[in-house]
Amino acid sequence: MKSKILIIGACGQIGSELTYKLREIHGDNQVIASDISYGNLDIVNSGIFEILDAQDATSLKVCIEKYEINTVYLMAAMLSATGEKFPMKAWDLNMSTLFNVLDLAKNGQIKKVFWPSSIAVFGPTTPKDGTAQYTIMEPSTVYGITKQVGERWCEYYFNKYGVDVRSIRYPGIISWKTLPGGGTTDYAVDIYHKAIADNHYNCFLSENTELPMMYMEDAIKATVQIMEAPANNIKIRSSYNLAAISFTPKDMVASIKKHLKNFTIEYNPDFRQEIADSWPSSIDDSHARQDWNWKHEFSLDHITKEMLTNLAK
Repeated sequence: MKSKILIIGACGQIGSELTYKLREIHGDNQVIASDISYGNLDIVNSGIFEILDAQDATSLKVCIEKYEINTVYLMAAMLSATGEKFPMKAWDLNMSTLFNVLDLAKNGQIKKVFWPSSIAVFGPTTPKDGTAQYTIMEPSTVYGITKQVGERWCEYYFNKYGVDVRSIRYPGIISWKTLPGGGTTDYAVDIYHKAIADNHYNCFLSENTELPMMYMEDAIKATVQIMEAPANNIKIRSSYNLAAISFTPKDMVASIKKHLKNFTIEYNPDFRQEIADSWPSSIDDSHARQDWNWKHEFSLDHITKEMLTNLAK
């Protein structure tokens, strides 16, 4: 059966680039982009686009039926830093959208679901280095709590109702195509914008804060790969650990200085430092590499070259 795909949150950082990739693979008319507003006119104008609030179960059901959707990528979420400012809004958005999609799949109206989790499911008590797939998970942010609970529900719907739901725990994502979306790892995107514009960056994390990161192309590749893998290969139905590289703001500065020798930085940690301190510094993603042949491509210096070259244009 040919995939008829709905992307919810298609104007977001990952959603927008995922939309382009899936349209490239499946064709423009097979991939319906949706969001709560016209937040990215390139996405709106590049194919079929629907204004859709996935918190409204009826509107979602109508959209699924209208386009005969069989695969949903649920990319809408309130991220970590924004979620701390609006805890109940984050809870409502992140959980109600997931239940609405899972229930449609349980009732047979959707065949396959992708739902992104995050390294935010881990917390201050999680072992920080080489964080294992199965480990202590006591998240200390609203975002992390919603993702941990979401993982449990995804696994439950698979075990109880046979819903083919697949998930990966994204690390920090770096991209030049879209602006930061309110996450704690967003410094790793913003720093390149400021390097080009001002040759200086005011960093909200301390210089030795090591976090797992990934270039957007790797993240999109992983997302497509897990969804294209045979169902029997997907052994984990909560969410897979996913990793590429880990680095600190200090490492980023050294990488940027290879291109912009006069680049300077100040460190003024704010409330996001506490969030970052609760997350792992590196991730063991051996299950993803074994089960569906995940492999990253981009190093830090490769990312820096891509970011500076493209942003300069």
